[in-house]
Parts: sequence; structure tokens; C-alpha cells
Amino acid sequence: MVQAPGEVGTVFELFRKSKYFTVQPESKREIPEGLWIKCRCREILFSKDLSRNYKVCQKCGHHFRLTAWERIELTLDPDSFVEFDADLEPRDILEFPGYAQKLAKAQEETGLREAVVTGEGTIGGHRVVVVVMDAHFIMGSMGTVVGEKVARAAERALEKRVPLVAFSASGGARMQEGILSLMQMGKTAAALGRLDQAGLLYISVLTDPTMGGVSASFGFLGDIILAEPGALIGFAGPRVIEQTIRQKLPDGFQQAEFLQEHGFVDLVVPRNRLRDTIIKILGLHQQGE
Repeated sequence: MVQAPGEVGTVFELFRKSKYFTVQPESKREIPEGLWIKCRCREILFSKDLSRNYKVCQKCGHHFRLTAWERIELTLDPDSFVEFDADLEPRDILEFPGYAQKLAKAQEETGLREAVVTGEGTIGGHRVVVVVMDAHFIMGSMGTVVGEKVARAAERALEKRVPLVAFSASGGARMQEGILSLMQMGKTAAALGRLDQAGLLYISVLTDPTMGGVSASFGFLGDIILAEPGALIGFAGPRVIEQTIRQKLPDGFQQAEFLQEHGFVDLVVPRNRLRDTIIKILGLHQQGE
């Protein structure tokens, strides 16, 4: 049989193996955002395991910051919390550059109107008024609305004759509100003074961070002051202090354990024991009334 011209080449091409070939890459598997969290000790933590452990690293014990609602859920009895003043929100009174945009962004990202949630409920069956700050909202800074809500919470505790429990988490006064922010230090202190005169209990829980105007006002005015392990607590930051006094600060300066050792904090309590500790204090106070 006679083959047509070029047919032989075609036959050979069928059996010729290519020297090179291309491998198509598999599609990249998408990992859901927030599934894994890296601790400062470099341990990679599964977010669900972290939540089950009160958001505390199982390896190094680092206490991650909680949102206000996470704190309420961990501390108060189920379905007992009723919020106060949920409609109050800050205003850019001084027309500080970029402040209105910063507020809008914080509200969108956190779902909060301000850096504090206040209300009443029960802890271990004990009726209380609570103040819960959230460092995720402009670092929990205290402006006019934060101060107003804290003062109102103290007034409601006085009116209802129940203890006040406050969880601080703040970088200090909110500079975008200027002197109006600093005035909240006096306002909250005055409200707590009236609570003290009535003989009502105020438990202050300092969490990471509690700095500036919050530590210098209602943060350190508690009848009993608790703190979470490793929390940064103070007024000015350590770098500012070192630059001012031109001295090296001691190791652990401004951490909760250092403050307990020097008498500024009554007790440092791990998060998994904090609720039980508060219940015990409330029970002892009730027995002494």
C-alpha cells in the first residue's frame, strides 16, 4: 500500500512522547478568615479551642482581649442582662479632623455605638449593675458618652441599692474630644463617691489595657480591685515614663502582677476563675449587710 506524502510523519507523531509536559496547578484551598489565631508566644491556636478556653492561650496563658458582649456572656447569668442607654452615641462636637469617620468605622467594625456597654443583671444570682468596656472601639478611649454611661450606671446602682461591677479596658481619655473628655474623670469619680457614701459595693476589674484617664478615675476607685493576668495597667506608658525620668523601669512594670505586689491591686485572677471570685465577693458582702 502506498502512503500519501506526509502520512508517515503523522503516524510517528502519534507515538512520539513529549519531552516536557505542563502540570496544571490545583486550585488553592481557601482557609476561612479567623479560623486560626497566632498568640504572641508564636503558638498557632484553633479559634474554637481558644473560645472554649475563655480566650486564654493554653500554652503561655496570655489573655486575649474580649469584646464587651463576650465579657457579659462569660460573667453574667444567662438571659439576665438588660442594657442601659443603648441609644447614646458620641458626636464630633469639636469637629476634630477625621473623628467622624473614625467613629463610623469603629461602629461598623464592632457593632457598638460606643466603647462601653452598661446594664443590670445577675451574677450567681446576685443583682448587680455592670459597666463593660471594649478596647476594640477606638482602644476603649473615654469620651463624653463613655463618661456619661459610667456615671449613669453608678447612679442606677445607687437607686436600686445593688453593687456595681466595672470591667475596664481603655487606652485613656479620647483626645478628639479634648477637655470634654478629661471632664469625665471628675464626673465618674463624683458618681462613685455618692455610691461609696451610701455604703454600696463597687468592684473594679482591670483588664488589658487600663491606662490614662480611666485608670486615674473609676478604674482605681473600687472597694475591691481585681485584675486579669498580664494586663497593662497605669497612667502614662512605660516609654513615656522612661524618657521623662531617664531611668530604666523594673521588669514587669505596669503589669497586673507588679501592681499587686506593690499594693495597687487586691488580687490577680485568671479569667476562668474570675466569675466565681466575683460571686464569692458579692456573697460575702451580702452577708455583711
